[in-house]
Amino acid sequence: MKKTIITVVGNDGVGIIARVCTYLAEHQVNILDITQTIVQGYFNMMMVTDTSACQKDTAALAEELTALGDELGVVIHCQHEDIFNKMHRI
Repeated sequence: MKKTIITVVGNDGVGIIARVCTYLAEHQVNILDITQTIVQGYFNMMMVTDTSACQKDTAALAEELTALGDELGVVIHCQHEDIFNKMHRI
């Protein structure tokens, strides 16, 4: 299993979850766990995904998700689980 962490942050709007999940499904990325919240109009979502079946590498996914985030008016980060863990270690 190749785990990737995807975060989405920005102003809330219609269709954010739908567009991100549609992109992931089209690229054979399986969502293993997901959490989403809206606090005073600010949208925050974090997903743990399995990219084993995806034909794209993490860098290509990250680049395309960044572009999707620009379209949606949110910031999307996509990182391999190992990098995410090292960056958020205390």
